[in-house]
Amino acid sequence: MLLIPILLPFIGGIFVFRQRDEHTRNRTVLTLCVLTAAAAAVLCVLPARELRLMTIQGSLYLALENDLLSKLFLVLISAVWLLAAVFAGPYLRHAGRERQFQGFYTMTLGALMGLALANNFVTLYMFFEMMTLLTVPLVLHSGTPAARRAGLKYLGYSVFGAGMALAGYFFLSHFLTVQRFTGGGALNPRLAAEHRPLLLNVYFLMMVGFGAKAGMMPMQAWLPTAHPVAPAPASAVLSGIITKGGVLAMMRVTYYLFGADFLRGSWAQYALTALALCTVFTGSMLALKEKVLKKRLAYSTVSQVSYVLFGMLLLSPGGMRGALLQMTFHALAKDALFMAAGAIIMASNFTTVDQLVGIGKRMPKTMLAFSAAALSIIGIPPMSGFISKWYLAAAALNSESRLVGYLGVAMLILSALMTAGYLLPIAVRGFFPGRDVLVEYREVGPQMTVPMLLLAAAVLFLGLFPNGLQAWISLLLPQIF
Repeated sequence: MLLIPILLPFIGGIFVFRQRDEHTRNRTVLTLCVLTAAAAAVLCVLPARELRLMTIQGSLYLALENDLLSKLFLVLISAVWLLAAVFAGPYLRHAGRERQFQGFYTMTLGALMGLALANNFVTLYMFFEMMTLLTVPLVLHSGTPAARRAGLKYLGYSVFGAGMALAGYFFLSHFLTVQRFTGGGALNPRLAAEHRPLLLNVYFLMMVGFGAKAGMMPMQAWLPTAHPVAPAPASAVLSGIITKGGVLAMMRVTYYLFGADFLRGSWAQYALTALALCTVFTGSMLALKEKVLKKRLAYSTVSQVSYVLFGMLLLSPGGMRGALLQMTFHALAKDALFMAAGAIIMASNFTTVDQLVGIGKRMPKTMLAFSAAALSIIGIPPMSGFISKWYLAAAALNSESRLVGYLGVAMLILSALMTAGYLLPIAVRGFFPGRDVLVEYREVGPQMTVPMLLLAAAVLFLGLFPNGLQAWISLLLPQIF
């Protein structure tokens, strides 16, 4: 059963590549996404179980397991991937090269399922690199010189970062009691205490490496380069889900290999926290200055994903709760924003913020979804983003280091103000352009508006009724700590 959500998209993707008829291919992609989501849902209901696939050499082996952290990612990936697939149909008809995009898109889903279900570092690394290689064609989709440069930049940053993490694991594996991910950490206490300085350097190296995919400084430059040239469905999943692949890898390294107790109070924790807060500020500041819509949203992703990293690096249950909530809510809201941006570009060819005056009257459904998602990203109640940012601020104030806590809260507030500064004017000028502005109604079809509106509704619903997700996280936290 653990193999089904991985093999189904991989094998199905081959048939997608071979299918020339557009309608049949669209149905195939949607069917594969639905069946994969159903298989993931079954795994979420089943108790945790391990499947060892093969032994590579000695203690190195490939294995899968559906623990609670895996289940959270399975649900998030399945929901977003299905909605983005629905949205992509008419968009790709406009952008071209549908078969290429849909084939790689489907196979990427299998890599993400494997990444979520990875039982140990070797398995996680394999699917992590597979995810990178399969998503490069999504960035390269248009085939323009800018797209080729962006694709190579994305590939270079991702492979180099993952290589740093793998190099760190070569040192780390000697100090592990078991190879599988273990809540609380898998370090040998005696050996770890004797070699603490070395292991902290290894941890820092691995986190910076995986942080490249999550958009953390100093390896975040691929995001604002890749998003403007990638098709909107690719931008949506790159920002909403692929960056979370880096977050998942960082969570596994922090809590399931090293352990919070070993890292708490170390220079590595504080150095990485400082990097996360600098990324929050820098991403918001660059987004505030950016005029190209998709690039502005890309800088926003750089900032908002580092909220997740900040909460995770507090190494406390409250911080981890805020991180998991922020990860979920950001994925939903940012996917809605990028879908709305893609719909606007497709319907009007407007690519810069200055061109969007009156766009709310021209595309009211699209801008309704955009506005709801923007309010969540800012953190305005009753949107779900307010819940996650509240928990992050509370966890920061309860941090063992008062300096980290106060700086964290100050940075969250400053970033929220800048986020309002670069998102709210788009919605306000879009719906209230003034009397002298004449606009023509030109909304995209329901196949594109419905996924956006569903994501916007989810952002609102989870803000009003977060208890179900909270209960899930409450079950997960004791396993992590």
